[in-house]
Amino acid sequence: MAETFYITTPIYYANSLPHLGHLYTTIVADTIRRYKRQRGFDTYFLTGTDEHGVNIQRAAEKNGRSPKEQVDLIAGELKQMFAAFGLDRAHGGYDIFMRTTEPFHYAGAQQFWLDIAKNKTPKGNSTIYKGFYEGWFCAPCAEFKTEEQYVIPEGSDEPHCPIHERPLDKVSEESYFFRLSDYQEFLIELLASEPQRVRPEARRNEVLSFLHGGLQDLSISRQRSSVSWGIPVPGDDGHVMYVWLDALSNYITALGYGSDDTEVFEKYWQDVTHLVGKDILRFHTVYWFSFLHAAGLKLPSTVFAHGMWLDANGRKMGKTIGNTIEVDVLLKHFQVDSVRYFVLRDMVFGQDGKFGYENLIDRANADLASGLGNLASRTLSMIAKYRDGKIPAHSTTDADGYASAVLAAQGDFVRHFDDLELSQAIEAAWSIISAADKMISDAKPWVLAKDAACESELNDVLYRAAETLRWLCVMLYPSIPNSAAAIAERLGLLGAIEKVDPSALQWGGLNPGTAIAEGEPVFPRIDKVKVMNEINEQKEMPETATAAPEQETAAAETPAESAEDAFITIDDFLKVDLRVGEIKVAERIPKADKLLRFEVDLGEEAPRQILAGLAEYYEPEKLIGRKVVVVANLKPRKMRGLESQGMICAASLEDNTGPSPALAAFLEDVEIGARLK
Repeated sequence: MAETFYITTPIYYANSLPHLGHLYTTIVADTIRRYKRQRGFDTYFLTGTDEHGVNIQRAAEKNGRSPKEQVDLIAGELKQMFAAFGLDRAHGGYDIFMRTTEPFHYAGAQQFWLDIAKNKTPKGNSTIYKGFYEGWFCAPCAEFKTEEQYVIPEGSDEPHCPIHERPLDKVSEESYFFRLSDYQEFLIELLASEPQRVRPEARRNEVLSFLHGGLQDLSISRQRSSVSWGIPVPGDDGHVMYVWLDALSNYITALGYGSDDTEVFEKYWQDVTHLVGKDILRFHTVYWFSFLHAAGLKLPSTVFAHGMWLDANGRKMGKTIGNTIEVDVLLKHFQVDSVRYFVLRDMVFGQDGKFGYENLIDRANADLASGLGNLASRTLSMIAKYRDGKIPAHSTTDADGYASAVLAAQGDFVRHFDDLELSQAIEAAWSIISAADKMISDAKPWVLAKDAACESELNDVLYRAAETLRWLCVMLYPSIPNSAAAIAERLGLLGAIEKVDPSALQWGGLNPGTAIAEGEPVFPRIDKVKVMNEINEQKEMPETATAAPEQETAAAETPAESAEDAFITIDDFLKVDLRVGEIKVAERIPKADKLLRFEVDLGEEAPRQILAGLAEYYEPEKLIGRKVVVVANLKPRKMRGLESQGMICAASLEDNTGPSPALAAFLEDVEIGARLK
């Protein structure tokens, strides 16, 4: 019977739309799962959505939906994204898209509670008890914050979450508690003696540091009167289960834990790897390990915390500064395998990584188009040209050690992949591509083809190149499955490469006489200028009108002008002080559907506050940093109780037909405060 391997992503919180973070972790899990399947493991792959808690309840209310409508929407969007990137079951991806609103999860989570409650802690105390909780709660974190875990910003007397930078909720209510404090010594000893349980080492050390600081008992319920959207506590419908106990139990309920049929659970809960972001590592170790131990269940083999994506300049991504990577942009402009390759190659698994569209283009052109793609194209075209499209016979000797070098790189690849060092594994594979390119360039098959006496030597070069491609297809299948399969098919490989163990590859497996097929490049070169222009255009929002409605005068109220009266003199024009300003702050005004409030730097002592009717056409955060034309000497006026100290200029047709209005801007770089003449 094959060994089993169970891998999970976090179940993603269903309060916001899918983003790069969701995509990245799921790509990594899919890659590892495909590799393990090649190695002969019987695998199971879980992803899905965490769908309970006060934050879901609030998000639903804010969007005018019921909680069920909210979670159905987000789960549907995630499934669509995963399908588009080939991560769903239909494309060989996840086995289950887990949702914590599934009825079987309710039953399993409640059974988990009961199994915890019936046992004793390592110190012989009851695991769950009823008490009273008073403290500060962060809904987005789904976590109660201690005094050491929150901050009080200057000028405020309210505790704030340092992660979400928002005020905490004061909670004072009856609660069930898990006696987490009794598990401190158990957890410290576990992580010290079994370091593979939490990886990488730096993250394990963070967890140990937290443990050495002492543990407090954990509130594991909320009163239904304050949070109605959750799983009822067994035997007490007045309480719902705290979201982390509910959410974490999905990893076992998805396998049938708590049901009448536990065969799948017993099969796969033997070798478990959880992939999580570093921001939720503590929940998946301190809490989860304690819950499992309390219930008498086996602990996961590994919890691996990966890093976060930063922008190309090393800044944290966020909507406010407009540096996020949009999934729809990736789908429109890049091959799925190019995206997979980039995230696996450019983020050392466990560390933070930088992601920019230009970085992706550069990596795709250098490594995929000019690297693997070029090796495949030149190899297949030479076989077609010099050997009538058939794999040639070859000598079995390895006089110059080429095959041995490929074998050594294969060993490095397998060792790194087994240790989840994904970027290093891919580097090892690319060292084979470099070796093959050098072998071809040194041998010059285009010269050998002109000399009949070199027939055997030419055969060896062409066979080596083709056999190298076979090895690469097998090794790279988990990372770039579509492209690896396409190259393998052109090599005439009928056997499925997804079933070939990369550690068991033997040199000479490509049969002479096999017909190859040429085709379009697997990785066409990306026109960087063209694609970046298209991306920038796609990121721009439709443009807007010139002035706020309060500043406009109806045409019907304006007396008709003669042609002469329609002209102004240069003196009239010079009265208008037009200056270059840079938008520093842009935000919506409560209860004003059309107005945005700006703070614009005109090179003066302080930025000016300007109000403009742009809200229907622009997302305010995308305007920050834009240079605009400002009427600087317009008489200040109040709108919605706020003073507007100028006007931002835009262009539109007077009858409001045609394209949306556009902000006046500059092609050249101009100084802030410069005057238009």
